[in-house]
Amino acid sequence: MKPRNSRMQTLVNNLAKGAILAGVVGFGLTACTNPSTPAGEEGYVYEKPRIFGEGGYQGTMKGPANYGVSLLRNEVVNIDMRPNTYTEAFQILANDDLNIQFDFHAVIGIQSGSVKTVVEEYGAENWYKRFVRETFRTYVRDIVQKYDSGELKTNREKIAQEVSLRLQTYLSSTPFKLANVVVGDINYPAIVANAVEKKLAAQQLLAEKETQKEIARKDAEIRVEEAKGIAQAQKIINATLTANYLQHEAINAQVKMAESPNHTTVYIPVGNNGVPLVKGAN
Repeated sequence: MKPRNSRMQTLVNNLAKGAILAGVVGFGLTACTNPSTPAGEEGYVYEKPRIFGEGGYQGTMKGPANYGVSLLRNEVVNIDMRPNTYTEAFQILANDDLNIQFDFHAVIGIQSGSVKTVVEEYGAENWYKRFVRETFRTYVRDIVQKYDSGELKTNREKIAQEVSLRLQTYLSSTPFKLANVVVGDINYPAIVANAVEKKLAAQQLLAEKETQKEIARKDAEIRVEEAKGIAQAQKIINATLTANYLQHEAINAQVKMAESPNHTTVYIPVGNNGVPLVKGAN
C-alpha cells in the first residue's frame, strides 16, 4: 500500500500536467489568426505585442486576400485605396463682406502599394482628417475670399482649378493623388436672393416692353406704307379724271342703258353739244 503522501503528490502532478495542456490548447486556439483584406483595399498586417516577442509590422497584402493562419496574434489595418469623394461645407465672407455658404468636393485616391507608408506616417484610416482636411479648407478660404460674392458663380470653374492646383502641389510628395475638385451649390443670403429675383423680374418686364415697342413700331410702319399707297393711288386717279374722259365714260354708260331690254326712261341733262353733262374735274 502506497503512502498517502505519494498518492497526493501524484494527484498534484496530474493536475499540473492537465493545466499545462489546457493552457497550451487554449493558447493555440486563441493565438491563431487569419487576417483578411476585401477587394479595393490594401492591408497592413501587424502582430500585437505579447509577454514574449516584439510584435509590430508583419507585411502587406492587396485584397481580396487572406494573410494565412498563424500562431502569432496577427491583425490587419485595411485601407481603401480607391478614389473617394471628400466633401467640406463652408460659410465664408467674400471680398465684399457678404457671407456665402457652399460645398467643395475633392476626389482623392491612394497610390497602390503604399499602405505601409499610409499607416505608419499618415495616420492609417484617419489620413484625410490628419493630413489633408485642414490644408484643403485653408486653400479654399484663401482663394474664395479674393472674389466678390457676385463673381463666385461666374468664376466657379476658375476657383476649382486654383484650389486643385494648390492641393496637387501639396500632395505631390505623398501617396495621395488628387483626381478632381468641384465647387458645389453656392447659397446667398435671403436678402441677396430676393434682390436677384426682383432684378430678373424687372429685366423680364423691360424685355417685354421692348418687344411691345418693336411691335408697335412695325405696325406704325405698315400703316404709313398703306397710307402712302392710298395717297399715290389717289394722285394717279385724280390725274386721269379729266372732263373729256368723264364725258366719254358717260356716253358709254348711256349707250349701254339704251341697249338694255328693260323699258326704262332715263333723263340725262345734256350740254350744248348734246352729250351728257359732266361736272368738271376741277
